[in-house]
Amino acid sequence: MKRPVAVGVDGSPAGLAAADWGAREARLREVPLRLVHAWEWQPYAHAPPAGPEAARRWSEGVPREVTAQLRRRYPDLDITADLLTGPPPEMLCAAADEAELLVIGTVGVGGLTGFLLGSVAMATVAHAERPVVVVRAPRTAPDEQPGQGPAATAPRPVVVGVDLAHPCDEVIHFAFDAAALRAAPLLVVHGWSPPAYYGVDVVGVYPNWAADIAAEETEDLRKAFLPWREKYPAVDVTEQAVVGHPAHHLLDAAAGSELVVIGRRTPSAKATPFRIGHLAHAVLHHCPAPVAVVPHH
Repeated sequence: MKRPVAVGVDGSPAGLAAADWGAREARLREVPLRLVHAWEWQPYAHAPPAGPEAARRWSEGVPREVTAQLRRRYPDLDITADLLTGPPPEMLCAAADEAELLVIGTVGVGGLTGFLLGSVAMATVAHAERPVVVVRAPRTAPDEQPGQGPAATAPRPVVVGVDLAHPCDEVIHFAFDAAALRAAPLLVVHGWSPPAYYGVDVVGVYPNWAADIAAEETEDLRKAFLPWREKYPAVDVTEQAVVGHPAHHLLDAAAGSELVVIGRRTPSAKATPFRIGHLAHAVLHHCPAPVAVVPHH
């Protein structure tokens, strides 16, 4: 039985954007779509009616309404909707365990500030054992329906951040699969920093040496991806070994991308609390494109 694409919905514009992205992803993968709304009596950002019973009725209506919208847009898609009772992060992580991936939304808070990743989304990304895709709420015209705009002239690239010191097959495999599904090019970004000696700016003082190191990093990156190129011959791959913190370069590349893929190292069971890491934190809070966070050991 095929695992579905799961989407956490909450009635917000970000949740609707996540549902639409998840529906298109389910179609690409030729798998069902499962909508999940986790209900727990607590204050809501989008103000349902007061009282636990009224709030529950409001919660029951959320997945039904989103399902109706998606069925109008994607009549050929197998869609199910579930209302789960319990803490939202736990319910979303449980849904992720049974899915190919989980999709959740995030809210924009301004061009310079970035995007607001709420406590539920942060906890879900930090604890889920399956890939989680975070989708931002769109800035579209009121009469424009997500997923039904004009046909794209060319697919936008999928971007993946890698660390040659700690290569991760799960992250790379997810990125290549995503690019292959979309018939899109793949941009591989590896950020590195030259060795620092007593505070000396190696790049500025020894440009030739820095250039040699950069050439070695680029060649190492090319060699590391040769097996992946052979496994995915249809994917057009470009490798970039760039100086500096990888988050900055990933955000630059994300401006025109379809999806950004990053990894999250899963700690041992004894390591608490879980954290998403500095790179994932920066990318999730500032990336304009959807971000896939792939857990790995």
